[in-house]
Amino acid sequence: MPEMVLLETEEIMEDRIKVLQHDFAKVRTGRANPKMLDDVKVDYYGALTPLSQIGNISVPEPTQIIVKPYDRSIINVVEKAIMAANLGFNPSNEGTQLRIVLPLLTTETRRELTKHVKKMGEEAKISIRSARRDGNDAIKKLEKKSEISEDDCKGYQEDIQELTDSYVKQIDELVKQKDIDIMSI
Repeated sequence: MPEMVLLETEEIMEDRIKVLQHDFAKVRTGRANPKMLDDVKVDYYGALTPLSQIGNISVPEPTQIIVKPYDRSIINVVEKAIMAANLGFNPSNEGTQLRIVLPLLTTETRRELTKHVKKMGEEAKISIRSARRDGNDAIKKLEKKSEISEDDCKGYQEDIQELTDSYVKQIDELVKQKDIDIMSI
């Protein structure tokens, strides 16, 4: 039973790392990334559909993204959806495709993005610590029910702390790497 608590705690922490990596992929660096458009939803025949499902997204140059809808008749709808997503850039309609030219990041913008990335990292650490607290509470409940001894309880709590330290270190590394990506010109 305590092993299940450890596994569940680790799973929650691993999921949080994946969410953070997904969120970081959407943060602009100086280069174009198709994942920047992951959250854009297009009203396609009455259903909100992810942009990646109704068109091809490519990066022909480091500062450009090309969006080519499979159905050319919805190009104006796709253009409006990208503008409505408020991502900080506007597509130019070329008839059959949309070209998005990413503006160069200023030093001030890079600093703001770095602050945002650090804030995202701190939020991830908070959720990791929350998972640690939940895991420790579950272990303490097992001790109260006399399912495990006091020594085992302390041992499992130490294991959970090691997990926490490991995932916090991973978050620090991810934040550091993203900062380097943002600040490099």
